[in-house]
Amino acid sequence: MNAVSLGPLVLSGERFAILAGVFVFIIGTGLLATRVSPRFNLWSSVVAFGGIAAARLGHVLTHWEYFQDDPWRALAVWQGGFSWIWAVPVIVAAMVVVLRTRRERVWALAPLAVGALVWTTAYQLVSATEPLPPPHLTLSALEGPPVDLSAVDGRPVVINLWATWCPPCRREMPALAQAQIEHPDVRFLFINQGEGDVVVRRFLTNEDLNLQSVLFDTAMEVPRHYRTVGIPVTLFLHADGRLAKAHLGEIAPEQIATEIARLN
Repeated sequence: MNAVSLGPLVLSGERFAILAGVFVFIIGTGLLATRVSPRFNLWSSVVAFGGIAAARLGHVLTHWEYFQDDPWRALAVWQGGFSWIWAVPVIVAAMVVVLRTRRERVWALAPLAVGALVWTTAYQLVSATEPLPPPHLTLSALEGPPVDLSAVDGRPVVINLWATWCPPCRREMPALAQAQIEHPDVRFLFINQGEGDVVVRRFLTNEDLNLQSVLFDTAMEVPRHYRTVGIPVTLFLHADGRLAKAHLGEIAPEQIATEIARLN
């Protein structure tokens, strides 16, 4: 769900769609460079790299309150976060400056349209979220009694699947811990995958993390239920327990806030 496995590489649906669209765009402009004008080589590079940079900049500026204390995080593009409307001025400027004739500019619309179509279609096919109910599963907790995942209490739920040996899990944990404080009306469950009490307690102490509802999924049944691949995975559930969104990979603070807002 929401992921594509290419051998040992696991991509989220969003990232796979972006790569598929860009790949088709590059192939199309390569053909135009050999048959219409060699200027399409430069134009495609400006559009691809400049468009991605502009889209990332747009995302950072739109969510500046999440970046102002750590502006270098703007370079963490692996977290995702792009405002693609910001790429439009780059595309238009490149068409005006790099492409010299009307014929070239008309031809340029073809790889743009096909790339966008592939991108959109791939995203719709791969990123569709099935509104699965919570699993009928009871997990032991680091503190307190076991927790029945199928029991709802009227609040939306954020489930994070993680492990102490996972670098992206470790990087995103402070953001999730802060979100837990900022959203007391949301239930957070941190479900460790395949590790034990001693390892997890040591990690939380060393990292000075105060997490509520740390649970142990030693048999890794939760990812099997939701059909997710790899960790970290962050699941966003409606108040009735239905799955709203599954985010594969490291998640950024602004993405957490955006997905929680969509649950209300």
